[in-house]
Amino acid sequence: MIIHENYSLKKLNSFHIDASAKYFVEVTSLKEIQTILSSTIFRTTPKLILGGGSNLLFTKDFDGIVIKNNLSGISIIKEDEECYYLKAGAGEVWHNLVMHCINNNYAGLENLSLIPGNVGASPMQNIGAYGVEIKDCFQELEAFHIHDKAKVNFTNADCKFGYRESVFKHENKNQFIITSVTFRLNKKPKFNISYGAIEKELEAMGTKQLSIQAISKAVCNIRNSKLPNPVEIGNAGSFFKNPEISKLKYEELKTEFPAIVGYDLENGNTKLAAGWLIEQCGWKGKTVGDAGVHKLQALVLVNYANAKGNEIFDLSEKIMNSVKQKFAVDLEREVNII
Repeated sequence: MIIHENYSLKKLNSFHIDASAKYFVEVTSLKEIQTILSSTIFRTTPKLILGGGSNLLFTKDFDGIVIKNNLSGISIIKEDEECYYLKAGAGEVWHNLVMHCINNNYAGLENLSLIPGNVGASPMQNIGAYGVEIKDCFQELEAFHIHDKAKVNFTNADCKFGYRESVFKHENKNQFIITSVTFRLNKKPKFNISYGAIEKELEAMGTKQLSIQAISKAVCNIRNSKLPNPVEIGNAGSFFKNPEISKLKYEELKTEFPAIVGYDLENGNTKLAAGWLIEQCGWKGKTVGDAGVHKLQALVLVNYANAKGNEIFDLSEKIMNSVKQKFAVDLEREVNII
């Protein structure tokens, strides 16, 4: 375990922002985490836990210690008649975990294929795509309390999952290092192909028999067709959440904007397509210096070359203000701002 000083984070965040950390260390075990947190020099130092770096935007250097979570391991810890219970280290790459499940016929994560990031971030964000969220297959997680130096288990209820929300983004923010996550995966698949273009893509693929392998392939095809590869173009996927408004507000907007895209929610509200709102404000494909809005997906902000984090942040502010002015709807960032 080596502690680096003034360490560049450019290759460790998917926006490719050229920011640095005052201190940087990679950890591969709970013992190493305990050693760092117990060290006198770091006891009062600001801390940032870094996974895949796919859901954050650095607007400045980090004046503290960045702890890169590389805890690994994937194993079935138990099973019953209906499910396998799979435990994964927080440092495992998310898509690698999904592919492991696909290859072993563990069903439940196939709709979440190709989402960037690591396992540890998945419950923090309650990541979701194509009609499935982590909360649907989450069993529990293990975490280490930064201040109390104690291991804590969190159940599904403990995590207080919401739309791209969890307890780790609110009352427990910056208090825990997630070390592992356990998922409840089905032995008999429960296919979900009603959301987005999955059904259409399956038809285009000539799928004759539905399987989790086919669904995963369809999801990957869709994502690759409309989302930029962060290896080639700096981005963090969807930058904004899809806003939720009242049914009454939606009906008012539909009168003025008949083509507006909305989805009914179980709570009686309506979820709007943020990408559609942004596109109607004329932002799709626009650039401001090296920062821009992707030409195929208005939800995605990109760093085309050497944009600074605050330039991308300022662009997001302008987008939010224009959507507010045109539709009287507040957008909320999905990406964490550092």
